[in-house]
Amino acid sequence: MKKGLKGLKAVAFVVVAAIAALYYYIELPAINIHSPGFWKFVIFVMLIVTVEVWLMNHRKAAGGGRYRGNISAKEFFSDFKTQAGSVLFKTAFVCTVILVVLYVAGNILSSPVINASKYQQLLKVETRNFTDDIKEVSYDKIPLLDKDSASIIGTRVMGTMVDMVSQYEVDDMYSQINYKEKPVRVTPLRYGNLIKWFTNHKNGIPAYIRIDMTTQEAECVRLTEGIKYSKSDHFSRYIYRHLRFAYPTYIFDDINFEIDDNGTPYWVCPVKKYNIGLFGGQTVGRVVLCNAVTGEMTDYSVDEVPTWVDKVYSAELLINLYDYNGSLKHGFINSVLSQKDCLKTTDGYNYIALEDDVWVYTGITSVGQDNSNVGFVLMNQRTMETRYYEVSGAEEYSAMDSAKGRVQNLGYTATFPLIINISGQPTYFMALKDGAGLVKSYAMLNIEKYQNVAIGDSVLQCESNYIKLLKDNGIVEEQQPEVKETKKVKDIISKIMPVVIDGNTHMYIMLSQNDSIYDVDVSKYVDIIKYSEGMEITLEYTMDSQLNKVVGIIK
Repeated sequence: MKKGLKGLKAVAFVVVAAIAALYYYIELPAINIHSPGFWKFVIFVMLIVTVEVWLMNHRKAAGGGRYRGNISAKEFFSDFKTQAGSVLFKTAFVCTVILVVLYVAGNILSSPVINASKYQQLLKVETRNFTDDIKEVSYDKIPLLDKDSASIIGTRVMGTMVDMVSQYEVDDMYSQINYKEKPVRVTPLRYGNLIKWFTNHKNGIPAYIRIDMTTQEAECVRLTEGIKYSKSDHFSRYIYRHLRFAYPTYIFDDINFEIDDNGTPYWVCPVKKYNIGLFGGQTVGRVVLCNAVTGEMTDYSVDEVPTWVDKVYSAELLINLYDYNGSLKHGFINSVLSQKDCLKTTDGYNYIALEDDVWVYTGITSVGQDNSNVGFVLMNQRTMETRYYEVSGAEEYSAMDSAKGRVQNLGYTATFPLIINISGQPTYFMALKDGAGLVKSYAMLNIEKYQNVAIGDSVLQCESNYIKLLKDNGIVEEQQPEVKETKKVKDIISKIMPVVIDGNTHMYIMLSQNDSIYDVDVSKYVDIIKYSEGMEITLEYTMDSQLNKVVGIIK
């Protein structure tokens, strides 16, 4: 009898261990007291242990015939076969209750209700000047697509890949990053289903999609070696499992797909840091970079992250941190009742490229929700640097409605706006999309005087219409053209190339003695067509930061 009981206990132990191991393998909780998942895992295991101990030691569960009908609470906690069994059950039960109480208490003691001032200070906000930071717009740095439009283009590109389309799908991540000083969205492919994973996982995922947000050009980038670690992989190659077994104590936030300057795919994996109590005040403490092809991982502190990495802090995390900063200045009770000086972010955000980083843009409004903004913030996704700009005006969705109203006969919808600088004026810039989600035209709207809306079929046409609108309404003054110093250069042409700008042909020229580019308008200087590479030429020009404008050809 004793041998049978020992064997039964051994089986029970194996069952509990197997269930716990399976739970850990599937759910992948971090072994860390700051991880809610870890607490749930331990409580889950203790519940199973408590039930197993009761079943193994209670007379009722063991088949004793003393009780008839339902078991009472008193009977549940008493009448064990042995005193040791009773003690073991009560110990397991009490430990489980204590764990549940500690978990609940940890959540309460970590909440903003008790720690309002600590939450308010998680994010440092610097007030800046709009025109000092946001320079006049350069359209090769402005994303013209939103995520939905990028997804449509990516799916179309994938449809042309006849050797892949039957086995792979496009993942819907579409991370926005800066790649070679241009805003792009990148997303990996994924296996179509489990069967397709089994038939293709040996070689990995063969490509990823890259979309230039300024030109709307998309490319399926084929890899010499496939991606072996991803969200659509299974078993040890499932990226979250790969990370968990390497870093069992790290609490990972949502991971992002990015590429380095060489186009190599990586998973950027932020590690959560809790600054208040057990579960409160989340920021990011470390970052693990995982090569998506080889699985090689490198652990960095936030300050040491390579500069090509763009998304350490998610937009949602940054927005939550600002909401704490803006609403808890006078404590939690004030944020609920009188709401004095309480600010919050608006319901939406976008990204802009600034200083070779990706910044989250969102408007700031009072908690009273009066459909107007008191300013806006830019939040750096790599460093958490946050800048506040006091620019009052239209709330973003009001601006979107104004833009849609101008083209309501066409049924276009507006994307969430970007904020740009046009002639020193804070300006909302939006793409207007048709029912299929494709960009058809553009809108610009003055933030402070949002009845001034300009529409154009191209960005340049939209800008021209907008500047005219500003001048017509006296918002900006007519400016005399700047007189620039004229210089002269004589050299051998090393490269000459025709380009079309706004329907006019120009010649871009490079000379052998410098790296500058000289822009010749063919309609003004038709003699340029007589020149070719290797010929000597003398040019008069005015200097510019990007192109030197030719104002004369000396024969």
